[in-house]
Amino acid sequence: MTTVNVYLTFEGNCLEAFEFYKSVFGGEFNYVGKFSEMPPDPNIQVPESEKNKIMHISLPVSKETILMGSDRFSSQGPDLIVGNNFSISVNSGSREEADRFFNGLSKGGQVTMPMADMFWGAYYGMFVDKFGINWMINYELPREG
Repeated sequence: MTTVNVYLTFEGNCLEAFEFYKSVFGGEFNYVGKFSEMPPDPNIQVPESEKNKIMHISLPVSKETILMGSDRFSSQGPDLIVGNNFSISVNSGSREEADRFFNGLSKGGQVTMPMADMFWGAYYGMFVDKFGINWMINYELPREG
């Protein structure tokens, strides 16, 4: 089943914002990960000043909707400006559907991360569409075992 959620980006105060949202919506975080928890990658160096920033956090707000977010990683992507600090996150039901969404919506836009298998167990990509909207396409890979 395809779901669409909002993904918010912050400039270092993501956890504070999500604690606030949690106080309003209730519930518990599904996941909280920091940049320091990323596996080693010679192409990505995490500065000491950013290791405790939030890489990803998710808060279910209903059965169908999850509010997600992260802090901006300064060496990745454009500067944060209020107005470009959100993305539409689409969770697809299959790898083929993820490719269809990605290829269709990114046509005429700018791919910022091509679709690829990621260390967190998903097939994932990002782009800005031809209208300037940030998108994330995600397919949770089946778990082995």
